[in-house]
Amino acid sequence: MSREAAAGYHDLWQQSVAVHTRSAFWLQAAQAIDWTLPPTVAMEERSPGAWRWFPDGELNTSYNALDRHVLAGRGDQTAVIYDSAMSGTRVRLSYRELLGRVERFAGVLRANDVGQGDRVIVYLPMIPEAIVAMLACARIGAIHSVVFGGFAASELAVRIDDARPTVIVTASGGLEPGRAVEYLPLVERALARSKGSVRTVIVRDREMIPGCAADYADTGDVAWLDWAHEENEAVPAAPVSLRSEDPLYILYTSGTTGSPKGIVRDNGGHAVALAWSMANIYNIKPGDVFWAASDVGWVVGHSYIVYAPLLSGATTVIYEGKPVGTPDAGAFWRVVEDYRVSVLFTAPTAIRAIRRVDPDLVELARHDISSLHGLFLAGERLDPETYHWANDGLHCPVVDHWWQTETGWAIAANPRGLADIPTKPGSATFPVPGYDIVILDSKGKPVKRTGTDGNIAIRLPLPPGTLLGVWGSEDRYQSAYLSAFPGFYATGDSGHFDDDGYLYVMGRTDDVINVAGHRLSTGSLEEVLTLHPAVAECAVLGVHDPLKGQRAAGFVTLKAGATIDHDTLAAELIALVRDHVGPVAAFRDVTILDRLPKTRSGKILRKTIRQIVDGEPYTVPPTIEDPTVLDALKQAVHGVRPHP
Repeated sequence: MSREAAAGYHDLWQQSVAVHTRSAFWLQAAQAIDWTLPPTVAMEERSPGAWRWFPDGELNTSYNALDRHVLAGRGDQTAVIYDSAMSGTRVRLSYRELLGRVERFAGVLRANDVGQGDRVIVYLPMIPEAIVAMLACARIGAIHSVVFGGFAASELAVRIDDARPTVIVTASGGLEPGRAVEYLPLVERALARSKGSVRTVIVRDREMIPGCAADYADTGDVAWLDWAHEENEAVPAAPVSLRSEDPLYILYTSGTTGSPKGIVRDNGGHAVALAWSMANIYNIKPGDVFWAASDVGWVVGHSYIVYAPLLSGATTVIYEGKPVGTPDAGAFWRVVEDYRVSVLFTAPTAIRAIRRVDPDLVELARHDISSLHGLFLAGERLDPETYHWANDGLHCPVVDHWWQTETGWAIAANPRGLADIPTKPGSATFPVPGYDIVILDSKGKPVKRTGTDGNIAIRLPLPPGTLLGVWGSEDRYQSAYLSAFPGFYATGDSGHFDDDGYLYVMGRTDDVINVAGHRLSTGSLEEVLTLHPAVAECAVLGVHDPLKGQRAAGFVTLKAGATIDHDTLAAELIALVRDHVGPVAAFRDVTILDRLPKTRSGKILRKTIRQIVDGEPYTVPPTIEDPTVLDALKQAVHGVRPHP
């Protein structure tokens, strides 16, 4: 990076966080949004730690995502590309067509007595109707809460009882490799378990999946309506003007107490932050094709399948499929080629899955991905080996960036729209403008030396686009995020800065293990295991040890075609850790698995693995991709002893 580029980035970051310049910085950024009442104030503190962005401004997020592009003469541009690797369906919707569908479905909601501040649960697969439903809620000021399609009835019921929606929007089901998942029986059971806030269920039929609204029309007090019929009868709804701080959505994330936390996002700060990020982090311009290979049930899907691309006038891809197996490890490259994707955003786990099946990128050679000018990864730490494999094989910049459900957009990233900044393997590069990151020790004091791991915290106020709070519980917001380090938001992650100001996020703070008094980062140990040429993926965690308190245990999967003897591999991995970390790690415990248990977003379920190894009670996480993996894990670790 040139000195000029470095100076330009750091000057901009300083403007965004300094007390005397941050208001002007964000009011300037807010000009990228169309306001019905433009803000004159950037921020306001309502109570300790509780900040509101653009408090005197009014807008409508749906209008900003759709209407303004049509009014500007770009209605014929493609807004959404739907690609189902399961059914072979491919559909393009222009901005004008998407606007028409959103207007009509907003009318359906209004006809069913949904108004400003009412909640609507969206329980849909990866189909265009998911985008339509979310934008329709935003259009009339209703608060949507997207629940991952196919979630267990008990988990859906918990979210119903917390959000108290009057309407559920769903489909007859979703498609997974080799099977269909029927949603309507799950919805029916969830309603039976819940406390009765839901009055109406609106169902989108999918011909390949059994079940429709008529099958449930006469069962109980809830009205079951057919989406297509209601849409044909609806009066299109115009966008309503909302205060910047009015809630846009609730998105549930797991809580440490076992009950989900409903993260609340506002309208104004959210729109400004996402529009700023598309131009300055992802370097996306109107008309570019942006593909977030995620799911609308996760925050990535909210921010970068639905809202950010449309706010910026780009084309977004909604993909119903997997990185491998639908039909092969070239699935992602086929989508990039077919739609000339400019930026692909996915999880490191997806790239590792491709690497495991196709380590030599044979499938990539069959596709033209020359349109791709960036691969952005988030969700789990990007290990250096996977970084090098992707960076060398794709011949486009690979960017590890770090953020959370709570923040809604990147905390640290390589801002490719701002400056040409070199990447460093293992690092999320620099704090994004608006985020003042500090590394704190256990007493809440800044660490004195670069390179020293500590608690990653963000000095308040958080920038626009981050959480308003936890739905229905101001106390929970304070206790979960603000109480550990007064004046800071506690991210729950550990890491450090290097001498050049690059941030390294090493893992969750509870992933730091204590082996006979020595604190070890599981991220550092995983980095070493992935150096072995046979290892595709790995997880390291601290399990109970009667002598040392904890010991590091490694769980690995092999690349396709790897034939190494398991005992030989274990011995070589132990030697690797000893060479790179030293005998202090006391690493002697290796388990080789066919698959690691993961969430449907690709995160490895480290807590569940640890509970199984330690023989503790555990519940099957509702977010798990395949519960049968846990049975295989239990068999693999039963009676396991450390290698000598």
